[in-house]
Parts: sequence; C-alpha cells; structure tokens
Amino acid sequence: MRLPALLACLSLVAACSAPVASGDWQLDTERSTLSFVSIKSGEIAEAHSFSGLSGSVATDGRAELVIDLDTVETGIDIRNERMREHLFQTDRFATARVTTTLDLAALADLGVGERRSLTLPAVLDLHGMRLDLEADVTVTDIDGRQVLVESRAPVMVHVEDFGLAGGLATLQELAGLPSITPVSPVSFSLLFTRG
Repeated sequence: MRLPALLACLSLVAACSAPVASGDWQLDTERSTLSFVSIKSGEIAEAHSFSGLSGSVATDGRAELVIDLDTVETGIDIRNERMREHLFQTDRFATARVTTTLDLAALADLGVGERRSLTLPAVLDLHGMRLDLEADVTVTDIDGRQVLVESRAPVMVHVEDFGLAGGLATLQELAGLPSITPVSPVSFSLLFTRG
C-alpha cells in the first residue's frame, strides 16, 4: 500500500512540465485525481482517493506533488478516521510528497493534442521515509496552456517500504478482517496549467 505514493503518482507530476518551455505550471486541484485500491479478505477490492492535492513544475524542470493525507476518502467515515489515525498517522505525517526533475528539452516538441509515453523517476517521501520510484505515464498537451499527465499503468506501493505495516495490522484488527493486502496500486490523472 505504498499508497500515497500515492504518490508514485508522483513521478507523474514531473511529466506535465515537459510540453511547455516557459512559465511555471500549477496543478489544477479541482480537475486532478489520485486514487489507490485496497484489497481485503483476499478478494474484495475497494477504490479510495485523496482530494487534497497540490503541485507545480518550475521552468528548470523541478516538479513536486504534495498529497494532504487528511483528505483520504474511502466512502466510509470511520474508515477515513482510522486510516488517518492508524495508517498514515497524520498528526505526525500530514503530507506525502513526490519530487522529480524533468528534462524539459526532451518534450519541447510535443504539439497541441499530441500524446507521449514516458517512464519518470521520482522520490516519494511518505511517513518519514523516502524511496525512489518510477511511473509509466502518458503526457498530453491539451491546448498549449494545459498539460495532462496520466498513469499508463498503476504504481505499486508496498506498505513495508514506508513503515506502514504496523498501521495496516491495526486497521485489519479494528475491522475484524482476515487480511488486508500490503500492496496497493496507485493511479492518477493530473492536469497542469501554465501560471
């Protein structure tokens, strides 16, 4: 459940800057999504998301995606509370952060309406731990001022990589479940607009 990595999702942020050569790019928080799937009892899959996203891509290619972990939405209030308290421990670790540096020159020739597939390296900072990740993304130049970065395949996040195994075990016990799979696929659709 490298969940936020959700953020592996994160690498994705970087991609968006590519098509534009000038001006910083800001994440359109209302039109961007980051979601992950949890699997309980070995066969029941449920989709969850984070509504609190922010991010930017600078003119030098530095990109960042920040996920407000308090905004986790599972569709069940008590489960949201338990994830915040026991899994993410948002009183100590309020956000997850993905950072990367892009080679903007390599995407400078992307035309309006064109799409390009990339594999982006990134660093996910979650629960006080940092891990190098890669995300396969598709970058689309919408209209010269908006760039869409989408996951081409989910990013697999493992809870143990971020010290979240104890919190996951607590969630399993509280919910009375025989198991919760400790790996979570993360997907995203991020829209960036030139500032």
